[in-house]
Amino acid sequence: MATRQNSSSGKPKSPRIQVVLPENLCDELSCLAEKESRTVSNMAKVLIQEGLQRFKATESFSNAKHLSEESTEQFISSLEAQQIRRLRGAPRRFKLYKP
Repeated sequence: MATRQNSSSGKPKSPRIQVVLPENLCDELSCLAEKESRTVSNMAKVLIQEGLQRFKATESFSNAKHLSEESTEQFISSLEAQQIRRLRGAPRRFKLYKP
């Protein structure tokens, strides 16, 4: 659960969380933060934001694909459920009237 603190001016600060990382992952995060001239905390925030954006993109894609597959299956089953009707006589021709 994120904790929220107040600043000295009384405004609420951003929520804070604690994360336990393996030693090698922490070292990689520190090196990456140093390369990009960021704090470790800020680098973690950026990476989490990017990961969430990718996750949302793939999640919405898979949901859309799943919904389209369901609607296609429903359409096919409704077509198959219809009775076969034969046409009576030759098809009629349409007359187009020019205004």
